[in-house]
Amino acid sequence: MKIAYFINHYPKVSHSFIRREILALERLGMHIERIALRGWEGPLPDGEDLQERQRTRYVLQRGGWPLLLPALGTLLSSPRRFLQALGLARRMSKESGRSLPYHIVYLAEACRLLSWTSAAGVRHVHAHFGTNSVEVVMLARVLGGPHYSFTVHGPEEFLSPMALEEKVHRSSFAVAISAHGCSQLFYRTRFEDWPKVKQVHCGIERGFYADAPVDGSEDGSNRLVCVGRLCEAKGQLLLVDAAAALAARGVDFELVLAGDGPLRAQLEALIRTKGLAGRVSITGWISSAEVRAQILRARALVLPSFAEGLPVVIMEAMSLRRPVISTYIGGIPELVRDGENGWLIPAGSIEELAAAIQDCLSRSGEELRRLGAAAQERVIARHDIDTEARKLAALFAEAMGSALPERC
Repeated sequence: MKIAYFINHYPKVSHSFIRREILALERLGMHIERIALRGWEGPLPDGEDLQERQRTRYVLQRGGWPLLLPALGTLLSSPRRFLQALGLARRMSKESGRSLPYHIVYLAEACRLLSWTSAAGVRHVHAHFGTNSVEVVMLARVLGGPHYSFTVHGPEEFLSPMALEEKVHRSSFAVAISAHGCSQLFYRTRFEDWPKVKQVHCGIERGFYADAPVDGSEDGSNRLVCVGRLCEAKGQLLLVDAAAALAARGVDFELVLAGDGPLRAQLEALIRTKGLAGRVSITGWISSAEVRAQILRARALVLPSFAEGLPVVIMEAMSLRRPVISTYIGGIPELVRDGENGWLIPAGSIEELAAAIQDCLSRSGEELRRLGAAAQERVIARHDIDTEARKLAALFAEAMGSALPERC
């Protein structure tokens, strides 16, 4: 069962869940070829990501000129298929937010992908995110390449015109990471293609939480952590406003924003303006081990997102027995239960966010341990990476008409 994973950017700090999935599939006896459009730029603080970089082939690592030869070769060897793929690329340009030249480039990328998968004996390609990565594998399929499937995470794939209907229709199957994601795919696909929509969760490795302290955070801890890219969707600006409201009430707390991103300078300025320099700090990009350490030092994870699929960091925090403060967005309510293992608030409400944080800070150690234990129990039952990888392996085997590896 030789499969290729095709991703826009890999490895990447925020894509550790893809690495976990690939490694779990390999533990089951599957052979995974890693192919990405790009991904060699930017910091990689995690050692495992550095290893993954060495295992990955990059379509655009040397610029666009190397694409011309495989495109010309495909045109000459399979002119009919090339023209069919060109026609599909043209139709896709009309249904997406990008003009035809972009889709011509996707076709050239598909030609290179086709040559690599053919040489490697790949029988199936799986893409992550329903964006141009899926269009590339779909065009490669029209050119005579392997069958394909893909995982949709959201919310970007659902907010922008991505021609999901066509991508699902031509696929072997399409994976959503939550029930909410399934509903969005149902909404954007033909009814007759609904059986192709499958639900497979992102997962957590047992080693991540196996030796976490049983008692959770220290009773006296007033530290909260928000882990994620510093961007509009994650709601960190709102969180700083909520922190300022708490400080004005005399509430004692410490807030760590773990991550980096385009809003960092604006957040730093807002922290200074609100007089929170001694209470709110930003770490920059940190490794998975450092994320784990930050969560363990905190009383709870706070993620006041405006738009999400189902954040992996919520799974990580819950597996480490930390309750979560988050919003009724995307798939989050499928995992976080208000009053049971955390707090859920309406997205965009500074007042309710501040109230939830203050409630969390007021809870006794015994109450936090109860919430944390319930959080861990729920996430392990739903998001064990080896369990989810077996589901995915079964879907791959069905798509290829193959038997599952014995380890499955």
